[in-house]
Amino acid sequence: MTKVHPTAIVDAAAKLGEDVEIGPFCIVGPDVTLEARVRLLSHVVVDGVTTIGEDTVVHAFSALGGPPQHLGYKGERTQLVIGPRNTIREQVTMNTGTASGRGVTTIGADGFFMAEAHVAHDCTVGDNVVLAKGATLGGHVDVGNFVFVGGLAAIHQFSRVGRYSFIGGLAAVTKDVIPYGSVWGNHAHLEGLNLVGLKRRGFSRETINALRAAYRLMFADEGTFQERLDDVVETYSATPEVMEIVDFIRADGNRPLCLPEREV
Repeated sequence: MTKVHPTAIVDAAAKLGEDVEIGPFCIVGPDVTLEARVRLLSHVVVDGVTTIGEDTVVHAFSALGGPPQHLGYKGERTQLVIGPRNTIREQVTMNTGTASGRGVTTIGADGFFMAEAHVAHDCTVGDNVVLAKGATLGGHVDVGNFVFVGGLAAIHQFSRVGRYSFIGGLAAVTKDVIPYGSVWGNHAHLEGLNLVGLKRRGFSRETINALRAAYRLMFADEGTFQERLDDVVETYSATPEVMEIVDFIRADGNRPLCLPEREV
């Protein structure tokens, strides 16, 4: 039941699952795997060692699996793996990994990548992530599940973005974003918690209240940051979401963290 438009160019070595649809003027390379019911609508280029998960829809002029935009890349066989049920809109670009990095760029399931979004080499993007129009991930960025990245926002290479966080439109993010956080600005600073997103995702009032109280304690003016972090652990160790923030902060002490702006 696979349908390939007569104007499309599909390498004979490409692996096509059941009920795949390839529209007009698409190009599919020899190391590409399109799983069941993938749809390439038109003018889509899928190259490199690339796998696109089942039920993913790719819109016109997207380029997936191109080589990493990295001066050290020497043609190594690296990969792009896209999970199931993603929607990839017009002119989205996603590159393969680098040999000096992970070797693979990974996209989770059920994502929505709006027009002109870009995912660079060696990124790891979780499930249910939204990249609004023009949003950009630099190389080696880790994005957790249920993150929303606003239009034209850019996330600096090697940054980490925790689960359920919100990146405001036009934000320039050069530091790590805690889980459940909400950041915006140039450069981005922490504005609080992503309360709208937490409510939409069904977090309980008790959990949200605990997160808010822990946030206030963590970013208070009194004491050192390490002292406040220890106080949060002592007070909220029974709240997994709070401890997720603490673990996120402690996981990489070499990375700078998006913090609230201090009033002058």
